[in-house]
Amino acid sequence: MSDPRTEPVTEDFARTPLWSGALLVAWILLVAGLGAMMGVLFPPGDWFAALVKPTFQPPNWLFGPVWTALYVAMAVSAWLVQRSVDADIALRRRALVLFFVQFALNLAWTPLFFGLRNPGLAFIDICALWITLLWTLLTFGRVRPLAGYLMLPYLLWVSFALVLNGTIWLMNL
Repeated sequence: MSDPRTEPVTEDFARTPLWSGALLVAWILLVAGLGAMMGVLFPPGDWFAALVKPTFQPPNWLFGPVWTALYVAMAVSAWLVQRSVDADIALRRRALVLFFVQFALNLAWTPLFFGLRNPGLAFIDICALWITLLWTLLTFGRVRPLAGYLMLPYLLWVSFALVLNGTIWLMNL
């Protein structure tokens, strides 16, 4: 008889309701918390207010609720991939690595745009984010289709943000 303390830990614990719910909350807190922290550390301020902006610039109050909803959807999507223990482990690992790469690019945008006040550098970042995000969405979809679909609103918003960032950059050269 084997000693349960030395047996390999399976990932089935991720499927139990208690652990599954706790992991979902942890994902949401991590993703949304880090995203919100960037907004607090690097607020738009007077510099942003003075920039020339296109007519399709949304009101500032809209960004908080939109990003909150997107961060929750991203977290749920990553959680679904993380708990898809029946999926190919290499594919799942690649999907989660891509998630963290795109998320790092997402987090880098705010300090580049607002912290360094460099829309051009932020534009390069958001282009890399868009490519990585698309790759993440497609890989998530291969692991669990719902996880990929949950990333679609985020891709659409980043597509809009890419155009907005590029336009602001060009209008203020």
